[in-house]
Amino acid sequence: MNSGAAVPGAVGVLGGGRMGAGIAHAFLLAGARVVVVERNDEQADAAGERVRAAIRASIDRGTTTEAEEILAGRLRLATDVAAFPGCSLVVEAVPEDRALKLDALRRVEDVLDADAVLASNTSSISIDDLASELHRPGAFLGLHFFNPVPASSLVEIILGQATTPELAATALGWVHALGKTPVTVRDAPGFASSRLGVAIALEAIRMLEEGVASADDIDAAMVLGYKFPIGPLRLTDQVGLDVRLGIAEYLNEKLGERFAPPQLLRDKVAAGELGRKSGRGFFDWDGA
Repeated sequence: MNSGAAVPGAVGVLGGGRMGAGIAHAFLLAGARVVVVERNDEQADAAGERVRAAIRASIDRGTTTEAEEILAGRLRLATDVAAFPGCSLVVEAVPEDRALKLDALRRVEDVLDADAVLASNTSSISIDDLASELHRPGAFLGLHFFNPVPASSLVEIILGQATTPELAATALGWVHALGKTPVTVRDAPGFASSRLGVAIALEAIRMLEEGVASADDIDAAMVLGYKFPIGPLRLTDQVGLDVRLGIAEYLNEKLGERFAPPQLLRDKVAAGELGRKSGRGFFDWDGA
């Protein structure tokens, strides 16, 4: 699976939502012990169930030969970053908000061992910007996993100006050890994946807003004509319209009007139509 590469023996994940649980699951399958920290006991329990559900799905698919109790036995749930000492790597996976991420990263850095690595799962926020607020910017980088983590083969490694060459090489090995493919990019607004993905999604939303075609037909054009595995509108529903809006607003600020969010996207977020997680976005997800 990993061609001789290895993940850290102990990995921390701050945030146990869908992304955080997926990241935890990936490291568990690769042999690491994983600590997931959430805000309270209820959310920690929910995160644990997400990870265990992902483990069971992996067993059903035959992607792991380890028993559920063995894999789950390497998982620890906690409600305080004080659980992270001993982890060689901690991945921050809180919502895509600069202030929230900075607060989370500072709290984690304060308790980490001196040789530990800190990473952000941000999909768009500048790694250099975040690193400028940390004490050890050389031991910090972006590890952008994709949703859903178990089904995605890609991890985007984002290197800040201060990220050491040694850490860059080590991160490549970690991603290979997870059985995934790394792409390495320098820090820039939206990196590579989010910048391209959001540009396509925003144009698809504008087309829907202008009545060019239905959501089904816009997506079908990209799936059948360009071999996309999923259409840009359905993917936006899976990512979350609120998440797309936040990234678009950030890119609009940094890169200009070509990333201005369409009014339709703003209206749907204001109405609580956030995609799959709310039951409705550009498509109806009730029962999905």
